[in-house]
Amino acid sequence: MWSMLECVRAVGIVFVLIAILRARKIVNWAVFTARALWNLWDLNGPINYPLFGCALYLKWEIVDLTFQMESIVQDLVAKDPNQQGIVKVWLGPVPIVMLIRPRHVKVLLESNTNITKAWPYDLPSEWIGRGLLTRRNHRNLFFPNQTENVMRTRKMTTTSSKWQSRRKIITPTFHFSILKSYKEVFAQEGRVMVDQLDNIADTGREADIFPFLKRCALDIICGEWLLQCRFQLKPEFRNCDGYSPKLADGRKHRVLRCRSHDNLHYDGVFSVFILQFTAIKLSQSKDALVVVQAHLVIQERRRWIEEEGIEDEGMAFKKSVFIDMLLLQQAANKLTDEDIREEVDTFMFEGHDTTASAMGFTIWYLGQYPQYQKHVHEEIVSVFGDDTTRDPTEADLRQLQFLERCIKEALRLMPSVPILGRTLSEDLEIEGVTLPAGLSVAVAPVLTHRDPDHWERPFEYFPDHFLPEKESARHPYAFVPFSAGPRNCIGQKFAIAEEKTVLSWFFRRYSVETVEPYPGNRPIPEIVLKPSVGFSVRLFKRH
Repeated sequence: MWSMLECVRAVGIVFVLIAILRARKIVNWAVFTARALWNLWDLNGPINYPLFGCALYLKWEIVDLTFQMESIVQDLVAKDPNQQGIVKVWLGPVPIVMLIRPRHVKVLLESNTNITKAWPYDLPSEWIGRGLLTRRNHRNLFFPNQTENVMRTRKMTTTSSKWQSRRKIITPTFHFSILKSYKEVFAQEGRVMVDQLDNIADTGREADIFPFLKRCALDIICGEWLLQCRFQLKPEFRNCDGYSPKLADGRKHRVLRCRSHDNLHYDGVFSVFILQFTAIKLSQSKDALVVVQAHLVIQERRRWIEEEGIEDEGMAFKKSVFIDMLLLQQAANKLTDEDIREEVDTFMFEGHDTTASAMGFTIWYLGQYPQYQKHVHEEIVSVFGDDTTRDPTEADLRQLQFLERCIKEALRLMPSVPILGRTLSEDLEIEGVTLPAGLSVAVAPVLTHRDPDHWERPFEYFPDHFLPEKESARHPYAFVPFSAGPRNCIGQKFAIAEEKTVLSWFFRRYSVETVEPYPGNRPIPEIVLKPSVGFSVRLFKRH
């Protein structure tokens, strides 16, 4: 047996070896940390302890943590007499600054140089790859990317150029004329969803409509636009709370695998600090992660392009799906099949989870405010009359202005992406405060959207916040559910059109009553904001 002294010596030797092997990174981290301490010293923030930051007193259960964070932010705002709205947080040895005021959010999101996503975006990249949503820097297991960013290595430039190249390739797939053709798909899948809900309506029982919304959104993104594979029409997917473990459509050679997997749950903070100084761990719940066997899809679409004689993206512009645009530019842009797979996986995740959440929260809120729901029904009757079977046209949807305001108000209070993050590649100056290069900076739309300087009723569901005259008078960065600036959501028009179409079907057929209204059913800030207990409602047929 070793003596206590020998054990101490052994531990000391291990730490010395680690220090030697990691000397450069440790020095870089120390320099960065010193700059951060100096520049951020006067900023407000929660109590921080040496080395551990604020992690020691944070709640471990996710719902409790949301209440605690809300209380912390309210206290910080109350102690901010100058309305500075810049908050510092230390998660272990990792400093993070949060911007709350729209004028500060504008400085960050408008930057054309500070466009690198923050290190937590590396977590979803483990299962959707490094597509347009996630950054492409290597994540240091011992210290997040502050060290590399402080050095401003050539890799950072490569990251920026890769993202810009991908963005340029993908942008045409969201052209207005192409989106117009997808509205038939929105209407078709919306009709399928409300038909399936018919068995639930007028039964008096509670039902969680979130799985139905997810399948509808997944069919829209995976159907005509991506892979032409539909979930709602499969018997094994109907009226169930989860996804089938495997679906193979041999007739069309489309293969997808759906795993019961959690979308990156913030299940406590600081849980793996000793190993890699990170503040988030992965856990599991019942949400679906869709993984595409993309090599099969890529092969088939490549054959289809050859058979059709399509030689460039101009010829395919009017008829291609998303993956075709990537394949047609593969050689010119030196894209590998893996690059294409990453973008497909990214848009499958980003394109269905966010819209399902937005539609769910809209229904959930309108189920709590019968006066607004009545207005939605009256508007729908004025457009469609008593016809519950006709597909909505583009002209119909343009007239549903109050419904659109309801969608936007739900996105204001419950933005699908509750937190946006950047890692600074160069110093950022905001009203006399220098945020050093390498710092992770967060924007929380869920807080910015409640700034009382810009919202008449900041904590209430009030659709008239989005009357045209009020929107035009408001700071443009007071409402950023799709982010803003050069890294804004490329599919935001697609999302709003989809949500408006599907919800027009829903409220044409049904009225809704929310079972657990706010402040119950706590929203959970995963990568996508979701309800803690689903969207449990009672449905009633209107005709």
